[in-house]
Amino acid sequence: MPAWGDARSLASEDNGYMDPAGDQPGRRPEALRRVAAGPHAPAIAGALLAVVAGAQALAQPAGNAGSYGGDLQVAFVLLALFTTLPLGLLWAHPAAAAVTVCAACLLSLAAFHALTVAGLITQLVVLYRLGRNGSQLLAAGLALSFLVLALAGPAGSAAKFPTVLLAALGPAAAWAGAAGRARAEAAEHSAAQQVIAGTLVEHTARGERARVSRELHDVVAHHISMIAVQAETARLTTPGMPAAGAQRLSAIGDTARAALTEMRRLLGVLREDTGTAVAERQPVPGLLQLNELLDEARDASGSGIRLIVSGSMTALDPGVELAAYRIVQEALTNARRHAPGAAVDVELHYAPGALWLRIRDNGPGPPPTSPSPSAATPPGGHGLLGMRERAAAVGGELSTGAGNGGGFVVEAVLPATAEVAA
Repeated sequence: MPAWGDARSLASEDNGYMDPAGDQPGRRPEALRRVAAGPHAPAIAGALLAVVAGAQALAQPAGNAGSYGGDLQVAFVLLALFTTLPLGLLWAHPAAAAVTVCAACLLSLAAFHALTVAGLITQLVVLYRLGRNGSQLLAAGLALSFLVLALAGPAGSAAKFPTVLLAALGPAAAWAGAAGRARAEAAEHSAAQQVIAGTLVEHTARGERARVSRELHDVVAHHISMIAVQAETARLTTPGMPAAGAQRLSAIGDTARAALTEMRRLLGVLREDTGTAVAERQPVPGLLQLNELLDEARDASGSGIRLIVSGSMTALDPGVELAAYRIVQEALTNARRHAPGAAVDVELHYAPGALWLRIRDNGPGPPPTSPSPSAATPPGGHGLLGMRERAAAVGGELSTGAGNGGGFVVEAVLPATAEVAA
């Protein structure tokens, strides 16, 4: 049997034969890269390694060749092919390829005391691939089998060198595959975390823009509209006002309306970015639109809603009428949500200098577990807190609680002007 160095020289000669085109060094690397990246690269690599293994097996006689003659040599050549061909045939099944190649290599070392260079390379490749894409425990077990063979084999055997080499490099190849898979999983996990973090940041930014939009609409726009209304009211109702003062008040109203227009544009941009539909533009509602609001509430809830008006009707400040309208609107919404089907009475009492507002339903009332009905303060400028803020914004007061005979009651006292309605 030739020395291990002769086998390596034979492999070098075969490798040189497989790589012609030495006269075109510039085009060779590009062609090799295209072949390596192709879908048939594993099959090609397995076939080339099989050619190298077969050539080396034919060139060196198998162990105990004198006892069995050519039959033993043929068996050695076939076993050499089995140490390489599974790389291409079973590339999609790393475990099957690794087990087949490992069994063939162990049989070759044990029975013939020889192993081709191509078989050794294939064994390392399949162990790496199994550690990278298959069972790491199986890869470790296959790699350790060569260590067992190296320790159990005779010291002077010709197969001692390739067995020890596989015992040293096999676990390293399996570990390198496992490390490569860990790095790939870590990179994938990091990329997923970055995507999730980016999504959370975007979601948080959209939520913040939606909150700013609600604040602008519920608070700032309301006060700006009140500035415009009060400036116009002061200009029209103040007797003997100088022309310069009336002009200044008119300019204040124009500036406030221009600010509202710009704010509507800003709200449109914010709501479009957050996916919220822009509200349809309508005139500022007041008590004249209260009947329409009650009709819509009746249609939505299917329950009875009465409007009771008492006292001498007076023309209120538009800001006060808007606050009264929104309080009634929110109270009806709460009744529809918490007491569906309950009848609701909306009472307006015009007193000297004030408007008394009372909305009562005959539902179950606030839950007994709640220490105070006024504690329910939903965020975002809505609910009971929103009604209180609207009443306070025009100088009024609002209280809520359970009715004497059951149900839930919202009462508000809002200031009014002294001008008698025509």
